[in-house]
Amino acid sequence: MNVTIDELMVTSPMTTTPHQTAAHVRAIMRDHDVSAIPVVGPDGAPVGMVTASDLLEGHAEGAPVSTFMSEHVFSVHPSDGPHVAARIMRNHQLHHVVVVDHHAVVGIVSSFDLLRLVEEHRYVAKAAPTPPNRTPSRT
Repeated sequence: MNVTIDELMVTSPMTTTPHQTAAHVRAIMRDHDVSAIPVVGPDGAPVGMVTASDLLEGHAEGAPVSTFMSEHVFSVHPSDGPHVAARIMRNHQLHHVVVVDHHAVVGIVSSFDLLRLVEEHRYVAKAAPTPPNRTPSRT
């Protein structure tokens, strides 16, 4: 079965802007039970990411998001396979990847979304390659 990111992602994720405050982001996370929020520019393109871990660093309630957000945003396209998101998460030790289409945030995928895919048996891992069968040469 060929599952794509658009089948896994949370559509229309909560977003924030760089000028919003730490208090605003905390309230969104609490009220919507999310632990990561993409930061978007005026055109809807991702410019950063804020996670619950970022808020543990004791930022003042009025601190703008731009002062503590992660500026490097890792993203996938809705038509990508789940292995693309999994590889990015593993390689960069992330729990969330933003889904971007036409330069705008359209969703978010978490490690829990990928685990749900495995749990529901909707993803079958390919068998590992086997070493070539070599017969020793006789000289």
